[in-house]
Amino acid sequence: MTSLTDPLTFSFSHGPTMKNRFMLAPLTNQQSHEDGRISDEEYRWLTMRAEGGFGLTMTCASHVQAIGKGFPGQLGIWSDEHIPGLTRLVETIHSNESIAISQLHHAGMRSPKEVIGETPVCPSDNEKTGARGLSHSEVKQLIDDFIAAAVRAEKIGFDGVELHGAHSYILCQFFSADVNHRDDEYGGSLENRSRILYEIIDGVRSRCRKDFMLGVRLSAERYGMKLSDSVKIAQRLMSEDNIDFLDMSLWDVFKEPEEEEYQGRTLMSYFTELDRHNTRLGVAGKIRTPQEAEATLAAGADWIMLGRAAMLQHDFPNRYTANPSFKPVEMPVTRQYLRDEGISNKFQEYIGGRWSEFFAD
Repeated sequence: MTSLTDPLTFSFSHGPTMKNRFMLAPLTNQQSHEDGRISDEEYRWLTMRAEGGFGLTMTCASHVQAIGKGFPGQLGIWSDEHIPGLTRLVETIHSNESIAISQLHHAGMRSPKEVIGETPVCPSDNEKTGARGLSHSEVKQLIDDFIAAAVRAEKIGFDGVELHGAHSYILCQFFSADVNHRDDEYGGSLENRSRILYEIIDGVRSRCRKDFMLGVRLSAERYGMKLSDSVKIAQRLMSEDNIDFLDMSLWDVFKEPEEEEYQGRTLMSYFTELDRHNTRLGVAGKIRTPQEAEATLAAGADWIMLGRAAMLQHDFPNRYTANPSFKPVEMPVTRQYLRDEGISNKFQEYIGGRWSEFFAD
């Protein structure tokens, strides 16, 4: 049986071998500089997780266009000015034998006007958010800028990138028939609505070196996504053998689907049963204990992503390796405890606005 401490290789010899099955989830934290440069707080948060034993350390969502900024203090990768700080980050991650991945992102209609200073964009005009629809040439530019960000990540020294196609950010907005009302080749059928993703993938593969890793994050449901569409996109990604890993954001790996017709089994099972070809499948969602991590792997995932568990314990993988039955820290905890775990005051402010149950004081 596969163990969480077993190494993991990727298809076509892309990138290094992961030393274990633990990946750091890409977590929003609002603690970088407003121009997108990495802050010392962000550097510490990420490098502590590499030091703590994560086989792969992924950045938070890093926007590929200035207009794609989704929240204050977001990390950027749309300018060469971001290169020096990210180079320092990657060097430290590598020094701890962890794979370094940059998550590429654009918030689309979820870019607040007060943050970006202009009207946000969307696949088509969106009355609810006030976002304007992208022109055909702007869609082509968006594709080019995702590819350019991957090329920049390669130059920096990242082992690969993940394309953020989840959580109703711009790629997910294209996928959704509820949001995407375009009448060109990027709208209409699911094949057309997902076309942007495959064109970005093709561009990254043609512009980056052969062993550059490429992954995709998808939402299984919600955010205008139907489970059947998510499954079709996931299967096509795996069948075409153009990506190394698929990251399914499930919110809870053991939950059932929200759509009644698919209930009676776990949401995760709809993806673990797919023919993966050479693609590795990982999942994220409320994996907080060693027992839950083991159960997720036993249910068919190739690797797991830790979010809150990694926030509470930067060295969760090292502790597990030393003692698979260790008891992790549970919420609530003190603010000083979080600071000692590399959770800056800015990060804590963001947490407090969403999950007050973190704090004991």
